[in-house]
Amino acid sequence: MTDPSTTLAGPASGGARKLSPRKRRQISLGAQSLVLLGVVAVLILTVDGQRIQESFFDFKAAKNMFPVIFTVALKNTIIYAVSAYVLGFVLGLILALMRLSSFAPYRWISLAYIEIFRGLPALLVLMIIGFGLPIAFDGMQYPLDPYDKVALGLGLVAAAYMAETFRAGVQAVPPGQLEAARSLGMSHTRAMISIVLPQAVRLVIPPLTNELIVLFKDSSLVSALGITLAARELTKLGSDEAIKSADSTPFVLAGAAYLLITIPLGILVRRLEAKQRKSR
Repeated sequence: MTDPSTTLAGPASGGARKLSPRKRRQISLGAQSLVLLGVVAVLILTVDGQRIQESFFDFKAAKNMFPVIFTVALKNTIIYAVSAYVLGFVLGLILALMRLSSFAPYRWISLAYIEIFRGLPALLVLMIIGFGLPIAFDGMQYPLDPYDKVALGLGLVAAAYMAETFRAGVQAVPPGQLEAARSLGMSHTRAMISIVLPQAVRLVIPPLTNELIVLFKDSSLVSALGITLAARELTKLGSDEAIKSADSTPFVLAGAAYLLITIPLGILVRRLEAKQRKSR
């Protein structure tokens, strides 16, 4: 005798098993779309649009930031990030070559530097340079201005990360190319400079560009040094103006100014990565 429950459940369970992967994916995407639309609808119905406009998009507060946001804050942000990047690039390349050297003390020094500066927060390094060194060398002439302190602090930290990036790039170059250059009579140094390093740098351009984006954002740490009005960058200017206007519009404008720099750089990184993938 046939069990009625088996008879009823059989076709239903068989139907579920017959769903193709494409159908299940369509059902899953449909359910996710409904959930997303529901969240958007709840936000639209519950958020006070007038209050958001007054808090984040106040025209009067925005007007007070022009043209200082471009002539001072954005300019200083670019100077801080680019100067730190140049120092990090040069020092990072030297550290990478020391790390790959056959002379053991060079490797130890490079490894110690990389581990120390990768382990320390950038803010702490900036504060040591800005406040710690003048205390430690009290009475000595301390020639660094705010721009130098920022370039030195952020550059020292960036160099530790760039050194590992350069090392990975050099190791990605086939060893046979170095051996071929040596067989042609080149010295090890000349072969590295003429053959290996150009290829290594080309390979690591995307991560090096990412490091520049990180430095643009890390330049916001400069405010911890107690900088002057003329040395303010985007975050400091946004903070000062937000206090004056008692709303968040200056923060939105400062964020938009950062995005003017970082989004094109991000697009550039993706295109470089795509170009490298095609060339392989």
